[in-house]
Parts: sequence; C-alpha cells; structure tokens
Amino acid sequence: DAIIAKFKRDNQIDYERSQILVSSGAKQTLYNLCMAVLDPGDEAIIPAPYWVSYPDMVMLADGLPVTPDCTAKQGYKLTPRQLAAAITPQTRLLLINSPCNPTGAAYTRSEWRALGDVLLEHPRIIIGTDDMYEHIFWGDEPFSSLLTIVPELYDRTVTINGVSKAYAMTGWRIGYCGGPKEIVTAMATIQGQSTSNASSISQKAAVAALNADQSCVAEMNTQFKKRHDYIVAALNTLPGVSCLPASGAFYAWADVSDAMAALGCRDDNAFAEHLINDSGVAVVAGSGFGAPGHMRISFACSMATLEKAVERIRATLERGAVEKIA
Repeated sequence: DAIIAKFKRDNQIDYERSQILVSSGAKQTLYNLCMAVLDPGDEAIIPAPYWVSYPDMVMLADGLPVTPDCTAKQGYKLTPRQLAAAITPQTRLLLINSPCNPTGAAYTRSEWRALGDVLLEHPRIIIGTDDMYEHIFWGDEPFSSLLTIVPELYDRTVTINGVSKAYAMTGWRIGYCGGPKEIVTAMATIQGQSTSNASSISQKAAVAALNADQSCVAEMNTQFKKRHDYIVAALNTLPGVSCLPASGAFYAWADVSDAMAALGCRDDNAFAEHLINDSGVAVVAGSGFGAPGHMRISFACSMATLEKAVERIRATLERGAVEKIA
C-alpha cells in the first residue's frame, strides 16, 4: 500500500496490489522483467551510456542488446529518430533510465512525449523505466516519468524504483515496480524460484521511509546539487577533461579522451587505473557503460573529499605522461 500511495503521490500513476512487485533491490526487479518478457533472439533497446548491468541482464535472458549511442551533443539522451531506427521486428523491450546512471541526464516532458509517440506505433514493445534517481533531481522542470506524460502506454510499461538512492538505504535491498498485471505476475513467478520475498525487515523499513515526512529527501537533494555544481565546474578546469552538467543522480560524467591521449593511456580502463595508482582517486571507466573515452566520478561524499580528489587528479594530469602507460 505504501508503494501504491507513492506512485499516486509522486507520479500520478494508479496501481492495484496485483500490479506491484517488491524485490531484493531494483536490480532484481530489472532482471525479473528481462526474464519474464524476453524470448531467445528478442532484442532490447538500451540507450548508451547505460547502467552496466542492463546488457548482461538481457543476454542472460537470451536476448540481444541494441545500444544506440547517445552523444554529448544530444545531452546523452535517446532521440525519437534513434529509437525509430533501432526498432526491428525482433524488438521486444526498451530499458530507459532517467535520471541516468552514469550521465545524470533526464528526459523532459516533451522528450517523453516524442519518444512515446514512436512507441505507440509499435505495440509489441514493452517498456521498463528505471526511475531510481527520481528524487535526486534538479532539472529545469519537475521530474516526470514516462507514464505520467504518455498514459496511453500504461498496458505495457513497467515503472521501476527503489529506496536505496532517495533514502540512502542501499544495503536494505528493496526495489519495486508497478506494471501490467500479467507482466508483474510473470515477474513474481520468476522471483518465486530465486529469492521468493524480499526481507520482511527491509520491507518494514521501506514502508517507514515511503510513508514518512519527505523533507529529508529534499534536503539531501539540495546537498547533492551543491556538490554537482562544484564537481562539474572543477572538472572543466582540468586539462583534457570536459563535463556537461547533469539534471540528477550523483555522478559526474566526463569526456577524458584528450586527457587519455596526453597521458599516453591506451584506453579509459588504463586511464582509470593510472588515476587510482598515481593520485589515489577511484573513478569508473566509461567503457563499462558503453561509452569509451569517458569516466564516471561519484559525488556521494563530502565536499572536502571532492575538493581533495579534484586537486589530486589535477596533479596527475599536469605531470603528464612520464612513460607510455600500458
């Protein structure tokens, strides 16, 4: 009931109990969805950059990931033209994350409407929207989910969320979804043969979080926005680094291709390894997210830690390539 109330309160989406599934984290929710709707050879469209697990989940379900490249010029977001071009007779699923991990890009109301118009022409496609970073958001307009804007897709959209990000409850492992009864029932059947129910203790904690005064979430979002503004500006002062501002999530997504070349790194994995070895700063290479030549840096830490990290990275980049980094 707390999840039903949340969807109604925050997203203006109506669900019944039979349309809700609680899982051991949103990762399990997404995995259940892939297993429930994909047959061998079915294609799943996953805009790149993407969260690292999406393609593997699709392949574990014997599906084929199709990953349109969403560049910085388009704000790292899928365009209607790209979506239409990626659709084939084998397309069964679209997985889309807003705000996105790793880029922080979020779709506007008009962008959802345009994508929805394409999807309405292809009734076989099921949509999974990952709204995990919904409350870590500072876009120019209020956060919107696909179904809020395109309710005509209600009968084939699964809206996925959880408590780990909005309430800093990562270790409690509670994800959930709302969707068409027949799809959610199939997902529950799959989950019943793996973990069965999510932890009852964690579920109680999640109910408390969802039903409580949400002012703490707004305050946390304010702090994330301050760190976001700092880290984006700071990264753009580093030699060979370019970083677009995000609309949400707690990651900075930077193009480091010029910095890699200056250091003599063969790829972004070597660049990330060099940073951890030389400066003691851990970043994640973009290749794992389907976008070579980039890095993701989390700002889910103190401002002091961020400031120290930036200066350490700066020192590494300014030292330059002493020797070819293999």
